[in-house]
Amino acid sequence: MTVIGESAPSKPTGSGRHTTDHQAPQPYAYRRRELVEPDWRRLPGWRDVTEAQWRDAQWQRAHCVKNAGQLRAVLGDLLTDRFYADLNADQQHLATMSMLVTPQMLNTMAAEDSVPPAAFTDAFYANPVRRYMIPVRSDRDPEWPSHPHATRDSLHEAEMWVVEGLTHRYPTKVLAELLSTCPQYCGHCTRMDLVGNSTPQVDKLRLGLKPVDRQDRMIDYLRRTPTVRDVVVSGGDVANVPWHQLESFLMRLLDIDTVRDVRLATKALAGLPQHWLQPRVVEGLERVARTAARRGVNLAIHTHINHARSVTPLVAEAARTALEVGVRDVRNQGVLLRGVNATPTDLLDLCFALQGEANILPYYFYLCDMIPNAEHWRVAVWEAQDLQHAIMGYLPGYATPRIVCDVPYVGKRWVHQVAEYDQERGISYWTKNYRTGIELDDPDALTRRYPYYDPIATLPASGQRWWAERRG
Repeated sequence: MTVIGESAPSKPTGSGRHTTDHQAPQPYAYRRRELVEPDWRRLPGWRDVTEAQWRDAQWQRAHCVKNAGQLRAVLGDLLTDRFYADLNADQQHLATMSMLVTPQMLNTMAAEDSVPPAAFTDAFYANPVRRYMIPVRSDRDPEWPSHPHATRDSLHEAEMWVVEGLTHRYPTKVLAELLSTCPQYCGHCTRMDLVGNSTPQVDKLRLGLKPVDRQDRMIDYLRRTPTVRDVVVSGGDVANVPWHQLESFLMRLLDIDTVRDVRLATKALAGLPQHWLQPRVVEGLERVARTAARRGVNLAIHTHINHARSVTPLVAEAARTALEVGVRDVRNQGVLLRGVNATPTDLLDLCFALQGEANILPYYFYLCDMIPNAEHWRVAVWEAQDLQHAIMGYLPGYATPRIVCDVPYVGKRWVHQVAEYDQERGISYWTKNYRTGIELDDPDALTRRYPYYDPIATLPASGQRWWAERRG
Protein backbone atom coordinates (compact mmCIF):
# COMPACT_ATOMS: atom_id res chain seq x y z
CA MET A 1 0.00 0.00 0.00
CA THR A 2 1.24 3.50 -0.89
CA VAL A 3 0.51 6.18 1.68
CA ILE A 4 -0.06 9.75 0.51
CA GLY A 5 3.24 11.58 0.87
CA GLU A 6 5.34 8.48 0.25
CA SER A 7 7.14 7.76 -3.01
CA ALA A 8 5.77 5.14 -5.38
CA PRO A 9 7.69 1.84 -5.54
CA SER A 10 10.84 2.14 -7.63
CA LYS A 11 13.37 -0.16 -9.20
CA PRO A 12 16.99 -0.43 -7.98
CA THR A 13 19.76 0.03 -10.55
CA GLY A 14 23.31 -1.19 -10.60
CA SER A 15 24.53 2.14 -9.29
CA GLY A 16 22.39 1.88 -6.20
CA ARG A 17 20.07 4.63 -7.45
CA HIS A 18 16.38 4.13 -8.13
CA THR A 19 14.43 4.66 -11.34
CA THR A 20 10.73 5.18 -11.82
CA ASP A 21 8.66 3.63 -14.56
CA HIS A 22 7.24 6.66 -16.38
CA GLN A 23 5.35 4.36 -18.73
CA ALA A 24 3.07 3.17 -15.94
CA PRO A 25 -0.63 4.08 -16.38
CA GLN A 26 -1.46 7.70 -15.59
CA PRO A 27 -4.86 9.33 -15.01
CA TYR A 28 -4.26 11.21 -18.28
CA ALA A 29 -1.96 10.00 -21.07
CA TYR A 30 -0.60 12.71 -23.37
CA ARG A 31 -0.52 11.91 -27.06
CA ARG A 32 0.37 14.52 -29.62
CA ARG A 33 -2.51 14.99 -32.07
CA GLU A 34 -2.08 16.81 -35.38
CA LEU A 35 -4.64 19.52 -36.01
CA VAL A 36 -7.23 18.81 -38.68
CA GLU A 37 -9.45 21.13 -40.73
CA PRO A 38 -12.65 19.11 -41.34
CA ASP A 39 -13.62 18.95 -45.01
CA TRP A 40 -16.62 21.28 -45.35
CA ARG A 41 -17.51 19.68 -48.69
CA ARG A 42 -18.90 16.64 -46.88
CA LEU A 43 -21.95 18.79 -46.04
CA PRO A 44 -24.71 19.05 -48.67
CA GLY A 45 -24.92 22.85 -48.75
CA TRP A 46 -21.17 23.35 -49.14
CA ARG A 47 -20.26 20.64 -51.65
CA ASP A 48 -19.17 23.19 -54.25
CA VAL A 49 -17.39 25.65 -51.94
CA THR A 50 -13.78 26.13 -52.99
CA GLU A 51 -10.81 26.49 -50.67
CA ALA A 52 -10.42 30.11 -51.79
CA GLN A 53 -14.03 30.81 -50.78
CA TRP A 54 -13.56 29.05 -47.45
CA ARG A 55 -10.51 31.17 -46.64
CA ASP A 56 -12.34 34.37 -47.55
CA ALA A 57 -13.58 36.31 -44.51
CA GLN A 58 -16.38 37.98 -46.44
CA TRP A 59 -17.64 34.63 -47.73
CA GLN A 60 -17.65 33.32 -44.16
CA ARG A 61 -19.61 36.33 -42.88
CA ALA A 62 -22.09 36.20 -45.76
CA HIS A 63 -22.84 32.52 -45.16
CA CYS A 64 -23.37 32.59 -41.38
CA VAL A 65 -26.26 30.44 -40.16
CA LYS A 66 -28.93 32.50 -38.37
CA ASN A 67 -31.92 30.17 -38.04
CA ALA A 68 -33.13 26.61 -38.42
CA GLY A 69 -33.99 27.14 -42.08
CA GLN A 70 -30.45 28.21 -42.93
CA LEU A 71 -29.06 25.31 -40.91
CA ARG A 72 -31.23 22.94 -42.95
CA ALA A 73 -29.89 24.51 -46.16
CA VAL A 74 -26.36 23.47 -45.12
CA LEU A 75 -27.03 20.10 -43.46
CA GLY A 76 -30.15 19.08 -45.37
CA ASP A 77 -31.68 15.81 -44.31
CA LEU A 78 -28.61 14.80 -42.32
CA LEU A 79 -30.45 16.27 -39.32
CA THR A 80 -33.92 15.01 -38.51
CA ASP A 81 -36.95 17.23 -38.00
CA ARG A 82 -36.65 16.47 -34.29
CA PHE A 83 -33.52 18.61 -34.02
CA TYR A 84 -34.90 21.53 -36.01
CA ALA A 85 -38.05 21.55 -33.85
CA ASP A 86 -35.90 21.42 -30.70
CA LEU A 87 -33.85 24.38 -31.94
CA ASN A 88 -36.91 26.45 -32.83
CA ALA A 89 -38.47 25.77 -29.42
CA ASP A 90 -35.33 27.00 -27.70
CA GLN A 91 -35.11 30.14 -29.81
CA GLN A 92 -38.74 30.95 -29.08
CA HIS A 93 -38.87 30.23 -25.37
CA LEU A 94 -35.42 30.07 -23.70
CA ALA A 95 -32.51 31.43 -25.74
CA THR A 96 -30.86 34.58 -24.43
CA MET A 97 -28.78 34.95 -27.60
CA SER A 98 -29.92 35.04 -31.20
CA MET A 99 -28.44 32.38 -33.47
CA LEU A 100 -25.35 33.37 -35.45
CA VAL A 101 -22.81 30.70 -36.39
CA THR A 102 -19.96 31.08 -38.86
CA PRO A 103 -19.30 28.27 -41.35
CA GLN A 104 -15.92 27.81 -39.62
CA MET A 105 -17.64 27.04 -36.31
CA LEU A 106 -20.40 24.92 -37.81
CA ASN A 107 -17.83 22.83 -39.66
CA THR A 108 -16.32 21.71 -36.34
CA MET A 109 -19.75 20.62 -35.03
CA ALA A 110 -20.89 18.44 -37.92
CA ALA A 111 -20.07 14.75 -37.80
CA GLU A 112 -17.34 13.30 -40.00
CA ASP A 113 -17.93 11.29 -43.16
CA SER A 114 -17.38 8.13 -41.14
CA VAL A 115 -20.62 8.72 -39.20
CA PRO A 116 -23.53 7.10 -41.08
CA PRO A 117 -26.47 9.42 -41.93
CA ALA A 118 -28.73 7.54 -39.52
CA ALA A 119 -26.40 8.48 -36.62
CA PHE A 120 -25.71 12.06 -37.72
CA THR A 121 -28.43 13.67 -35.59
CA ASP A 122 -27.30 11.93 -32.40
CA ALA A 123 -23.68 12.88 -33.12
CA PHE A 124 -24.70 16.51 -33.70
CA TYR A 125 -26.65 16.59 -30.44
CA ALA A 126 -23.61 15.23 -28.59
CA ASN A 127 -21.06 17.55 -30.19
CA PRO A 128 -19.47 19.74 -27.48
CA VAL A 129 -19.16 22.83 -29.71
CA ARG A 130 -22.80 22.52 -30.74
CA ARG A 131 -23.84 22.39 -27.08
CA TYR A 132 -22.88 26.01 -26.48
CA MET A 133 -23.04 27.51 -29.99
CA ILE A 134 -26.44 26.07 -31.01
CA PRO A 135 -28.31 25.28 -27.77
CA VAL A 136 -31.65 23.50 -28.04
CA ARG A 137 -34.56 23.26 -25.65
CA SER A 138 -33.80 19.70 -24.56
CA ASP A 139 -30.35 20.84 -23.38
CA ARG A 140 -31.79 23.12 -20.70
CA ASP A 141 -32.39 22.07 -17.11
CA PRO A 142 -36.11 21.17 -17.02
CA GLU A 143 -36.60 22.05 -13.34
CA TRP A 144 -34.18 24.92 -12.76
CA PRO A 145 -33.36 26.47 -16.17
CA SER A 146 -32.33 29.63 -14.29
CA HIS A 147 -30.93 30.07 -10.81
CA PRO A 148 -33.16 32.26 -8.60
CA HIS A 149 -30.27 34.74 -8.36
CA ALA A 150 -29.50 34.83 -12.09
CA THR A 151 -29.47 38.31 -13.64
CA ARG A 152 -29.06 39.75 -17.12
CA ASP A 153 -25.90 41.70 -16.24
CA SER A 154 -24.61 39.17 -13.76
CA LEU A 155 -21.28 40.96 -13.24
CA HIS A 156 -22.91 44.42 -12.91
CA GLU A 157 -20.55 45.82 -15.52
CA ALA A 158 -22.94 48.56 -16.66
CA GLU A 159 -23.14 49.85 -13.07
CA MET A 160 -19.40 50.46 -13.29
CA TRP A 161 -19.39 52.36 -16.57
CA VAL A 162 -17.43 55.58 -16.19
CA VAL A 163 -18.45 56.52 -19.72
CA GLU A 164 -20.72 54.49 -21.98
CA GLY A 165 -19.07 51.12 -22.61
CA LEU A 166 -16.02 51.69 -20.37
CA THR A 167 -16.16 49.52 -17.25
CA HIS A 168 -13.72 50.56 -14.52
CA ARG A 169 -14.04 47.57 -12.22
CA TYR A 170 -10.47 46.94 -11.07
CA PRO A 171 -8.11 49.62 -9.72
CA THR A 172 -5.60 49.46 -12.59
CA LYS A 173 -7.68 47.89 -15.40
CA VAL A 174 -10.62 48.84 -17.57
CA LEU A 175 -12.81 47.07 -20.11
CA ALA A 176 -13.60 49.04 -23.28
CA GLU A 177 -16.70 47.73 -25.06
CA LEU A 178 -16.39 49.33 -28.48
CA LEU A 179 -19.54 47.77 -29.91
CA SER A 180 -22.26 45.24 -29.14
CA THR A 181 -21.92 42.71 -31.96
CA CYS A 182 -19.79 39.65 -32.71
CA PRO A 183 -19.16 37.53 -35.82
CA GLN A 184 -20.88 34.67 -33.95
CA TYR A 185 -22.93 34.39 -30.76
CA CYS A 186 -22.23 31.94 -27.95
CA GLY A 187 -25.33 30.72 -26.11
CA HIS A 188 -23.75 31.36 -22.70
CA CYS A 189 -22.63 34.95 -23.40
CA THR A 190 -22.13 36.84 -20.14
CA ARG A 191 -23.05 40.12 -21.88
CA MET A 192 -26.36 38.75 -23.13
CA ASP A 193 -28.17 41.89 -21.94
CA LEU A 194 -26.26 44.04 -24.47
CA VAL A 195 -24.67 41.87 -27.16
CA GLY A 196 -26.50 40.67 -30.25
CA ASN A 197 -30.05 40.91 -31.51
CA SER A 198 -33.05 40.75 -29.19
CA THR A 199 -34.72 37.38 -28.69
CA PRO A 200 -38.36 36.67 -27.70
CA GLN A 201 -37.13 36.45 -24.08
CA VAL A 202 -34.61 39.30 -23.99
CA ASP A 203 -35.09 42.83 -25.27
CA LYS A 204 -31.46 43.85 -25.59
CA LEU A 205 -30.08 47.12 -24.33
CA ARG A 206 -28.49 49.42 -26.86
CA LEU A 207 -25.41 51.64 -26.86
CA GLY A 208 -26.58 55.20 -27.40
CA LEU A 209 -23.48 57.11 -28.52
CA LYS A 210 -22.01 57.07 -31.99
CA PRO A 211 -18.86 54.87 -32.05
CA VAL A 212 -16.56 57.86 -32.63
CA ASP A 213 -18.08 59.77 -29.68
CA ARG A 214 -17.89 56.71 -27.42
CA GLN A 215 -14.22 56.19 -28.29
CA ASP A 216 -13.42 59.88 -27.77
CA ARG A 217 -14.91 59.75 -24.27
CA MET A 218 -13.02 56.56 -23.44
CA ILE A 219 -9.71 58.06 -24.52
CA ASP A 220 -10.44 61.26 -22.60
CA TYR A 221 -11.19 59.30 -19.41
CA LEU A 222 -7.98 57.26 -19.72
CA ARG A 223 -5.92 60.40 -20.24
CA ARG A 224 -7.42 61.85 -17.07
CA THR A 225 -6.98 58.64 -15.05
CA PRO A 226 -3.28 57.74 -14.78
CA THR A 227 -3.97 54.89 -12.33
CA VAL A 228 -5.22 52.78 -15.27
CA ARG A 229 -2.41 50.85 -16.94
CA ASP A 230 -4.27 47.92 -18.56
CA VAL A 231 -7.01 48.20 -21.21
CA VAL A 232 -9.00 45.25 -22.50
CA VAL A 233 -10.48 46.25 -25.87
CA SER A 234 -13.60 44.20 -26.40
CA GLY A 235 -17.29 44.39 -27.23
CA GLY A 236 -18.86 42.36 -28.64
CA ASP A 237 -15.82 41.38 -30.62
CA VAL A 238 -13.12 43.69 -31.96
CA ALA A 239 -13.22 41.71 -35.22
CA ASN A 240 -16.49 43.51 -35.97
CA VAL A 241 -14.91 46.95 -35.67
CA PRO A 242 -13.85 48.24 -39.13
CA TRP A 243 -10.08 47.87 -39.11
CA HIS A 244 -9.28 51.54 -39.76
CA GLN A 245 -11.43 52.52 -36.76
CA LEU A 246 -9.87 49.88 -34.50
CA GLU A 247 -6.32 50.80 -35.53
CA SER A 248 -7.01 54.48 -34.89
CA PHE A 249 -8.37 53.72 -31.42
CA LEU A 250 -5.40 51.49 -30.57
CA MET A 251 -2.87 54.08 -31.73
CA ARG A 252 -4.59 56.67 -29.53
CA LEU A 253 -4.38 54.26 -26.60
CA LEU A 254 -0.68 53.78 -27.24
CA ASP A 255 -0.22 57.56 -27.08
CA ILE A 256 -1.22 57.50 -23.39
CA ASP A 257 2.04 56.92 -21.53
CA THR A 258 0.38 55.41 -18.45
CA VAL A 259 -1.17 52.56 -20.50
CA ARG A 260 1.23 49.61 -20.37
CA ASP A 261 -0.93 46.65 -21.43
CA VAL A 262 -3.46 46.41 -24.25
CA ARG A 263 -5.44 43.25 -24.83
CA LEU A 264 -7.66 42.64 -27.86
CA ALA A 265 -10.60 40.34 -27.07
CA THR A 266 -11.79 38.30 -30.04
CA LYS A 267 -13.60 34.98 -30.25
CA ALA A 268 -13.19 35.42 -34.01
CA LEU A 269 -9.66 34.01 -33.82
CA ALA A 270 -11.42 30.65 -33.44
CA GLY A 271 -14.78 31.35 -35.06
CA LEU A 272 -13.53 33.45 -37.96
CA PRO A 273 -9.74 33.04 -38.26
CA GLN A 274 -10.11 34.18 -41.87
CA HIS A 275 -10.65 37.73 -40.55
CA TRP A 276 -7.28 37.78 -38.80
CA LEU A 277 -5.57 36.43 -41.94
CA GLN A 278 -6.77 39.22 -44.26
CA PRO A 279 -3.72 41.12 -45.62
CA ARG A 280 -5.05 44.54 -44.59
CA VAL A 281 -5.71 43.31 -41.04
CA VAL A 282 -2.32 41.58 -40.77
CA GLU A 283 -0.52 44.69 -42.07
CA GLY A 284 -2.46 46.93 -39.69
CA LEU A 285 -1.83 44.63 -36.73
CA GLU A 286 1.88 44.76 -37.52
CA ARG A 287 1.82 48.58 -37.44
CA VAL A 288 0.10 48.51 -34.06
CA ALA A 289 2.44 45.81 -32.69
CA ARG A 290 5.56 47.70 -33.78
CA THR A 291 4.26 50.90 -32.20
CA ALA A 292 3.47 49.04 -28.98
CA ALA A 293 6.94 47.46 -28.88
CA ARG A 294 8.60 50.82 -29.50
CA ARG A 295 6.72 52.31 -26.58
CA GLY A 296 7.23 49.36 -24.26
CA VAL A 297 3.55 48.34 -24.21
CA ASN A 298 2.54 44.68 -24.01
CA LEU A 299 0.09 43.92 -26.83
CA ALA A 300 -1.82 40.65 -26.60
CA ILE A 301 -4.78 38.93 -28.22
CA HIS A 302 -7.24 37.12 -25.95
CA THR A 303 -9.48 34.58 -27.59
CA HIS A 304 -12.21 32.23 -26.38
CA ILE A 305 -11.95 28.54 -27.28
CA ASN A 306 -13.84 25.95 -25.26
CA HIS A 307 -13.05 22.63 -26.92
CA ALA A 308 -10.17 21.03 -28.79
CA ARG A 309 -12.41 20.48 -31.84
CA SER A 310 -12.34 24.23 -32.44
CA VAL A 311 -8.54 24.30 -32.72
CA THR A 312 -7.92 23.75 -36.43
CA PRO A 313 -4.98 24.52 -38.75
CA LEU A 314 -6.61 27.81 -39.79
CA VAL A 315 -6.92 28.87 -36.14
CA ALA A 316 -3.26 27.99 -35.57
CA GLU A 317 -2.26 29.92 -38.71
CA ALA A 318 -4.12 33.01 -37.50
CA ALA A 319 -2.49 32.82 -34.04
CA ARG A 320 1.00 32.32 -35.43
CA THR A 321 0.55 35.14 -37.92
CA ALA A 322 -0.32 37.51 -35.07
CA LEU A 323 2.80 36.43 -33.19
CA GLU A 324 4.97 36.77 -36.30
CA VAL A 325 3.95 40.41 -36.82
CA GLY A 326 4.82 41.32 -33.25
CA VAL A 327 1.87 40.60 -30.95
CA ARG A 328 3.51 39.53 -27.71
CA ASP A 329 1.05 36.80 -26.67
CA VAL A 330 -2.07 35.05 -27.88
CA ARG A 331 -3.96 33.73 -24.84
CA ASN A 332 -7.14 31.74 -24.34
CA GLN A 333 -9.89 32.61 -21.87
CA GLY A 334 -12.29 29.69 -22.00
CA VAL A 335 -15.47 29.09 -20.04
CA LEU A 336 -16.00 25.96 -18.01
CA LEU A 337 -19.16 24.36 -19.40
CA ARG A 338 -20.84 21.11 -18.44
CA GLY A 339 -21.09 18.81 -21.45
CA VAL A 340 -18.34 20.74 -23.24
CA ASN A 341 -15.07 20.75 -21.30
CA ALA A 342 -15.83 20.05 -17.63
CA THR A 343 -13.70 16.91 -17.38
CA PRO A 344 -9.94 16.66 -16.84
CA THR A 345 -9.47 14.90 -20.19
CA ASP A 346 -11.41 17.50 -22.16
CA LEU A 347 -9.57 20.38 -20.46
CA LEU A 348 -6.14 18.84 -20.96
CA ASP A 349 -6.87 17.87 -24.58
CA LEU A 350 -7.84 21.50 -25.24
CA CYS A 351 -4.83 22.95 -23.44
CA PHE A 352 -2.36 20.72 -25.28
CA ALA A 353 -3.98 21.58 -28.63
CA LEU A 354 -3.76 25.29 -27.80
CA GLN A 355 -0.26 25.34 -26.35
CA GLY A 356 1.42 22.62 -28.37
CA GLU A 357 -0.17 22.98 -31.78
CA ALA A 358 -1.45 26.56 -32.11
CA ASN A 359 0.89 28.67 -29.93
CA ILE A 360 -2.10 29.92 -27.91
CA LEU A 361 -1.42 30.14 -24.19
CA PRO A 362 -4.05 28.54 -21.91
CA TYR A 363 -4.80 31.38 -19.51
CA TYR A 364 -8.16 31.25 -17.72
CA PHE A 365 -11.22 29.09 -17.52
CA TYR A 366 -14.13 30.99 -16.03
CA LEU A 367 -17.09 29.41 -14.33
CA CYS A 368 -20.09 30.12 -16.53
CA ASP A 369 -21.73 33.27 -15.23
CA MET A 370 -25.14 33.34 -13.55
CA ILE A 371 -27.21 34.55 -16.48
CA PRO A 372 -30.78 33.33 -17.16
CA ASN A 373 -31.32 29.83 -18.56
CA ALA A 374 -27.68 28.79 -18.10
CA GLU A 375 -27.98 26.23 -15.29
CA HIS A 376 -27.36 23.25 -17.56
CA TRP A 377 -23.91 24.65 -18.42
CA ARG A 378 -22.76 25.74 -14.97
CA VAL A 379 -20.59 23.66 -12.65
CA ALA A 380 -20.35 23.94 -8.88
CA VAL A 381 -17.37 25.57 -7.18
CA TRP A 382 -16.32 22.23 -5.70
CA GLU A 383 -16.35 20.65 -9.16
CA ALA A 384 -14.15 23.47 -10.46
CA GLN A 385 -11.76 22.95 -7.55
CA ASP A 386 -11.52 19.25 -8.40
CA LEU A 387 -10.80 20.10 -12.04
CA GLN A 388 -8.06 22.57 -11.07
CA HIS A 389 -6.44 19.88 -8.97
CA ALA A 390 -6.76 17.29 -11.74
CA ILE A 391 -4.98 19.32 -14.44
CA MET A 392 -1.99 20.36 -12.34
CA GLY A 393 1.40 18.88 -13.26
CA TYR A 394 0.71 18.03 -16.89
CA LEU A 395 1.37 21.38 -18.57
CA PRO A 396 4.25 23.81 -18.05
CA GLY A 397 3.47 26.02 -15.10
CA TYR A 398 3.15 29.15 -17.24
CA ALA A 399 0.68 27.29 -19.50
CA THR A 400 -1.46 25.75 -16.76
CA PRO A 401 -4.74 27.67 -16.85
CA ARG A 402 -6.22 29.07 -13.68
CA ILE A 403 -9.87 28.24 -13.09
CA VAL A 404 -11.62 31.33 -11.76
CA CYS A 405 -15.01 32.36 -10.47
CA ASP A 406 -16.06 35.86 -11.55
CA VAL A 407 -17.92 36.80 -8.40
CA PRO A 408 -20.50 39.62 -8.71
CA TYR A 409 -19.09 42.87 -7.26
CA VAL A 410 -15.81 41.11 -6.47
CA GLY A 411 -14.17 40.08 -9.74
CA LYS A 412 -12.03 37.14 -10.75
CA ARG A 413 -11.11 34.81 -7.90
CA TRP A 414 -9.19 31.56 -8.19
CA VAL A 415 -11.65 28.84 -7.16
CA HIS A 416 -9.54 27.93 -4.13
CA GLN A 417 -9.78 31.48 -2.75
CA VAL A 418 -13.29 30.91 -1.41
CA ALA A 419 -13.61 32.29 2.13
CA GLU A 420 -16.55 30.15 3.27
CA TYR A 421 -18.56 27.46 1.51
CA ASP A 422 -21.91 25.88 2.36
CA GLN A 423 -21.86 22.94 -0.05
CA GLU A 424 -25.27 21.65 1.09
CA ARG A 425 -27.03 24.80 -0.13
CA GLY A 426 -24.43 25.63 -2.75
CA ILE A 427 -23.58 29.07 -1.41
CA SER A 428 -19.95 30.19 -1.42
CA TYR A 429 -18.71 33.44 0.10
CA TRP A 430 -15.85 35.55 -1.23
CA THR A 431 -13.93 38.64 -0.14
CA LYS A 432 -12.21 41.36 -2.11
CA ASN A 433 -9.07 43.44 -1.68
CA TYR A 434 -10.00 46.64 -3.57
CA ARG A 435 -12.93 48.95 -4.13
CA THR A 436 -14.67 49.62 -7.42
CA GLY A 437 -15.86 53.10 -8.32
CA ILE A 438 -19.30 52.40 -6.86
CA GLU A 439 -17.81 51.41 -3.45
CA LEU A 440 -15.35 54.19 -2.76
CA ASP A 441 -17.38 55.40 0.21
CA ASP A 442 -18.39 51.96 1.46
CA PRO A 443 -16.49 51.26 4.72
CA ASP A 444 -17.41 47.56 4.62
CA ALA A 445 -16.41 46.81 1.02
CA LEU A 446 -13.20 45.01 2.02
CA THR A 447 -14.66 43.03 4.91
CA ARG A 448 -18.03 42.04 3.44
CA ARG A 449 -18.52 38.48 2.21
CA TYR A 450 -20.10 38.32 -1.23
CA PRO A 451 -22.19 35.27 -2.19
CA TYR A 452 -22.01 33.07 -5.27
CA TYR A 453 -24.35 30.16 -5.99
CA ASP A 454 -23.82 26.64 -7.30
CA PRO A 455 -26.35 25.19 -9.75
CA ILE A 456 -29.16 23.68 -7.74
CA ALA A 457 -29.03 20.38 -9.64
CA THR A 458 -25.52 19.77 -8.23
CA LEU A 459 -26.71 19.99 -4.60
CA PRO A 460 -27.60 17.08 -2.32
CA ALA A 461 -31.31 16.32 -1.95
CA SER A 462 -31.52 18.36 1.27
CA GLY A 463 -30.07 21.40 -0.47
CA GLN A 464 -32.42 21.06 -3.41
CA ARG A 465 -35.39 20.87 -1.00
CA TRP A 466 -34.16 24.03 0.75
CA TRP A 467 -34.23 25.96 -2.53
CA ALA A 468 -37.54 24.44 -3.61
CA GLU A 469 -39.17 25.60 -0.37
CA ARG A 470 -38.06 29.15 -1.14
CA ARG A 471 -39.13 29.14 -4.76
CA GLY A 472 -41.45 32.04 -5.45
